Amino acid sequence: MKIRTMILAATGSIVLAGCASNDPPPPPPGAVPGSVAADRDGDGIIDGYYTSDGVYHPNYVPPPPPPPPPSRTGERG
Repeated sequence: MKIRTMILAATGSIVLAGCASNDPPPPPPGAVPGSVAADRDGDGIIDGYYTSDGVYHPNYVPPPPPPPPPSRTGERG
């Protein structure tokens, strides 16, 4: 009886191995494919990425837009 159980388990694992994918997960948004995330200041937030050649690429955060100019309406406008 144990031989049947072992054969059944081996057959099941072979069948399920065909469904497994070996594709790596996609990189997070803004990452360079094939890179490693880096947290340079140790605050727990990813600051940039190291590529396979060892070059550091910082994440770019665009500056906020400038405030709107004052309106020309009113008593002195």
